[in-house]
Amino acid sequence: MTTQYDLKKMPVKKLIETQTIKNKFAALLDKRAPQFLSSIASAVSLNPSLARVDQLSVINSALVAATLDLPVNPSLGFVYIVPYKNQAQPQIGYKGYIQLAQRSGRYQRLTALPIYEDEFKSWNPLTEELEYTPNFHDRKASEKPVGYAASFKLTNGFEKMVYWTYQQVDDHRKRFSKSGGSAEPKGVWKDNYEAMALKTVIKSLLTKWGPMTTDMQSAVSADEKPVEADPELKDVTPEDPNSIEDALNAPAEPVTKSEVKPDALKPDITHDPNAGKQPEIFDGQQG
Repeated sequence: MTTQYDLKKMPVKKLIETQTIKNKFAALLDKRAPQFLSSIASAVSLNPSLARVDQLSVINSALVAATLDLPVNPSLGFVYIVPYKNQAQPQIGYKGYIQLAQRSGRYQRLTALPIYEDEFKSWNPLTEELEYTPNFHDRKASEKPVGYAASFKLTNGFEKMVYWTYQQVDDHRKRFSKSGGSAEPKGVWKDNYEAMALKTVIKSLLTKWGPMTTDMQSAVSADEKPVEADPELKDVTPEDPNSIEDALNAPAEPVTKSEVKPDALKPDITHDPNAGKQPEIFDGQQG
């Protein structure tokens, strides 16, 4: 009989082929479930560290994303599945929070962006007035923003804005990052610093001042935390019982160059491929 311990070691590619897991995701995503399951396997291929953690924790993290109806493809930046010690954890990206807010229909505008030295004039936290002159052009990789701003306007006219300096964001990273608060960014912060910085200010803005739907509250509760194991996954059994031993004893599959594309590791943090030029700005009345 397959034990829970065995399943923790069973590769994700094998786990997603089991009927129990297929049914679980189909109940949440219907016809979109097969594509979502494939994206879980792709996420593991793109981050080999995920293959070395409890494999059921990868599935449970993906279930969080599926429940919120957010993709786990790291190149999209909605939800990241990240390894921490021996467990995988879901990490909601800034695009994930924007997507959930958009669905509520209560946000007329939600914006977040980095601000550079040649753009910034002043910030008054009492009046929430940001003097800012946009200067859009290609920036050198070494050029860091001086801060990050996020703002929203609700359909009832209520508006709010927050501004964090680069130092405030980095101090937050050091304090709360799962990487242990190192001086240099590690993990998802190393690969996606700007996206994580935008997520930090958006999350602060929404949780302190914005109306929160049930899904938004669930996202905040699950963000960067261990996921409680789904009891239904304890009885996962492949159609061919012998495949368990084969999967457990088989050597790890190498990640091929065709599977890993460098650009996919660094999601487009200023553009959503499924929307217009600035997906973080939207009309709350849309779809």
